[in-house]
Amino acid sequence: MTTYGSAARLASSDLPPPPTSIPANCALFLDLDGTLAPIMPRPDDVGPDAARAALIARLREAFDDRVAVISGRSLDDLSRILGDGALAYMAGVHGLERRTPEGVFRAQPHEGLAEARDVLADLARCDRGLIFEDKHLSVGLHYRNTPSAADAVIEAAERLKRQTGLVLQLGDMVAELRTPGQDKGSSVAALLREPAFDGALPIFIGDDLTDEDGFEAARRLGGYGVLVGPERPSAAGYRLDGPEAVHAWLDAIAREAAR
Repeated sequence: MTTYGSAARLASSDLPPPPTSIPANCALFLDLDGTLAPIMPRPDDVGPDAARAALIARLREAFDDRVAVISGRSLDDLSRILGDGALAYMAGVHGLERRTPEGVFRAQPHEGLAEARDVLADLARCDRGLIFEDKHLSVGLHYRNTPSAADAVIEAAERLKRQTGLVLQLGDMVAELRTPGQDKGSSVAALLREPAFDGALPIFIGDDLTDEDGFEAARRLGGYGVLVGPERPSAAGYRLDGPEAVHAWLDAIAREAAR
């Protein structure tokens, strides 16, 4: 059986909730879908939220702007959902795009994306339950609304990976083929080199297999990860039940930091 993501190499454990009292020099790295926002049937169903925006603003103030969202979504989509000025630091497409106060970094798209785009778009046209997503540097096929199509989608994605040299990233009911290069772990490392994050202790919060690279990077660099959702083998040190629990915990640590 083929496995994807670092989670497959890790032993399972009973993870406790994270502490609400954390070191003053912490930096927060947050996934979006399934972490700051609930998983929705279609990616476009996630939109701006006033309570989430207010919480992010409080976190930025409490932690001296050491707050970043690192997501599989594109930077443009993150800006649509979070607002253009909501965060000074964001990484999209698993880190293949990165925005800081100095500007925007984007990797060059892989030449194999054209073939993957055609094949996955054709599959979505054949099954109306499948959702094709094109993020310029990656393409994905969501099968959340058609779980019975999982094997066919993954088989097609594995074949495209072999033919094109793209990276296959399996997530929560999605198969994504992306340009090789950055991942969420290397994005954490890159952002920690920014002046605002100098000497900070990284905390990465996420729900998906794609977040395991972020958990491992945070642990390697002196911090820890917080898994969101059901228990599973993970590099995270703590766990929260879902986005509501994430919001409650973030609210608590913002209050504690502001004291």
